Amino acid sequence: MSSLRLRYPWLAVGALLAFGLAGCGRRETRVESGDRTQTLHYGNLGEPNDLDPALVVDNDTFNIVLALMEGLTQYDPRTGLPIPGVAERWEVSADNLTWTFHLRPEARWSNGDPVTARDFVYAERRMLSPNLGSDYASLLFGLKNAKAYFSSKITDFSLVGTRAADDHTLVLQLAQPLPYLPELLCHASWYPVHQGTIEKFGRMDERGSHWTRPGNYVGNGPFMLAEWIPHQIVRVTKSPTYWNHDRVRLHEIDFYPIEDLATEEAMFRSGGLHVTASVPQDKIPVYKRDPARRKSLQLNTQLGTYYYFFNVSKPPLNDVRVRRALAYSIDRQEIVDRVALGDEPPADHLTPPDTAGFTATAKVPHNPALARQLLAEAGYPMGRGFPHLELLYNTNEGHRKIAEAIQQMWHHELGIDVGIYNQESKVWSDTLRQKDYQMARYAWVGDYLDPSTFLDTLLGDNGNNYAGWKNAEYDRVVNEGDHEPDQTKRWALYQRAEQIIADECPIAPIYFYTRANLRLPDVKGWYGNLLDQHPYTDVYLEAPAK
Repeated sequence: MSSLRLRYPWLAVGALLAFGLAGCGRRETRVESGDRTQTLHYGNLGEPNDLDPALVVDNDTFNIVLALMEGLTQYDPRTGLPIPGVAERWEVSADNLTWTFHLRPEARWSNGDPVTARDFVYAERRMLSPNLGSDYASLLFGLKNAKAYFSSKITDFSLVGTRAADDHTLVLQLAQPLPYLPELLCHASWYPVHQGTIEKFGRMDERGSHWTRPGNYVGNGPFMLAEWIPHQIVRVTKSPTYWNHDRVRLHEIDFYPIEDLATEEAMFRSGGLHVTASVPQDKIPVYKRDPARRKSLQLNTQLGTYYYFFNVSKPPLNDVRVRRALAYSIDRQEIVDRVALGDEPPADHLTPPDTAGFTATAKVPHNPALARQLLAEAGYPMGRGFPHLELLYNTNEGHRKIAEAIQQMWHHELGIDVGIYNQESKVWSDTLRQKDYQMARYAWVGDYLDPSTFLDTLLGDNGNNYAGWKNAEYDRVVNEGDHEPDQTKRWALYQRAEQIIADECPIAPIYFYTRANLRLPDVKGWYGNLLDQHPYTDVYLEAPAK
């Protein structure tokens, strides 16, 4: 057996099952070795799409970037609320339009350079560059003139509301009040980048530049990029230049992109992982019943919604009656009770209940009779003459089972046959971005604790609106709500937005997330917060007492 297979045991089932055993005696498992050396072994589900903070599109990628970079604010490990990061403090003007952030003088890049306010201004310019085409550029649209710059209506970046007053003072000028700005600043889209490194390996606005490769990467986070072997491992090691270096107890984190959940779970049981990205749905009852395994099963409420996109540019999905028929015929309770099995609440709207105090009243109902009526009105009584459609999902056993269940519901309730197919995560995200699909599995996990993190994704110009759906009234009420300081008025605007989604059905909501994964008790400082974000500055390993 090759050394490569021993190093990456999921590459062969035989190596996986034999992991930790060799010769005539038992060898130290990867977890045991990790506990001793403070090396966290982390199952991370998918290959990162890119380690450039401006191009992060999924949690699998952000989990890694969170180790390599840090923004003005950081997630509190217990609550997910913003706490100081590179900015040690900040203040806001009386009109709520000018925010001044005071950076830590001791903040350093991994090459030893100081982190300055100009690094943030440069990163914001890059993020808003039309040629870069970041999916998350809209998170910066609260800055004065940011949207106009991104859409090329203006070309002078000095007109955008960001400036370095001095090396350690960043001033952000907003177009309108943005009460949740500190929450937004935790997100990777606001992270600084090192200008010299970016431009050493290409243009400022170049996608796929080699600056993100090991040996080239310059970050300002608690860890440095040591190794990246695609589809095998991303390894990060403790940074000696991080401003809060003494607080970091982990010496290394090894991220493994294991898309097959059964393989990941077997690797966990064999001592190969401290934490998994998920757990096979049929294994959840097994872990619940077994007291020894139950302590590793984590079922935490997560601020996320699982849903299907309808590409409204593809007939017959351009007909709202067809979209509503497809959405109304999904039995969400059946999905969570018999397929998902993770105690997920069924979803009948986009924003999860009680998001910062907001709960939508609009509903996408389960109503097969009305679904059949709508399909008949669209010209397809009991599915007759309905064209063949296909549903795309990213490779994952759980997604496949849900897709097959909904495929059967559509056949039984509507008389239509829908094909299903899968793509590896990186290809799947590219397919969605290019809108080269008809229907697709998707999910949104909140980037910060506010309803806008969900509702903004369906704005007509939002880079994450893969449905291609545009509604002027929806855009108006969401944009007004995003900047309304009066919470009662703000919630009313968001209620109207949720009603428009329910009426138009650009998506079919399926369930709200319960984060189901496996984590050993050895892992300390890792908490089940709503955003499922776990800053590694607080994480450490402690072997159980023998």
